[in-house]
Amino acid sequence: MKIIAVVPVVAILWTATVYASCEGSKTLFFCNTVKGKQIEVCDAGDTINYAFGKARQTPEIAIKVPRDKASTYQWAGVGRSESYAVDIPNGKTTYNVFWGVDRMTDEHAIEAGVNVLINNKLVTTVKCAEKDLVSNIEGVDLKPTE
Repeated sequence: MKIIAVVPVVAILWTATVYASCEGSKTLFFCNTVKGKQIEVCDAGDTINYAFGKARQTPEIAIKVPRDKASTYQWAGVGRSESYAVDIPNGKTTYNVFWGVDRMTDEHAIEAGVNVLINNKLVTTVKCAEKDLVSNIEGVDLKPTE
């Protein structure tokens, strides 16, 4: 009996670390980073929400921006690299959450993560691990990134 009771609890805890938690909104992007943190972007209708931090803890960064302040880059269908991004501004800082794939390589390696820009200058890039990656950025209804 104890084994049966423990298995569902373990399954629930494991699932929480794998899937995004955009409660009541649409997951645009989710990943576990190579350094054990999580990046999440949610479309909550009126706002686009960005969170970064350790799983099952209060996020280190949590931002809600009005939908009209966020923007997106959508692949134009030309070239070997297919890529999509959402830009979330926060004062002088912009979080550029990206997903891309080199379509011409055999392995079709995916690159995803967040570029952090301050005053439009790249400060750092946090890369995602390829495992447990969710990207629904393609076709998101936001204004184009300038």
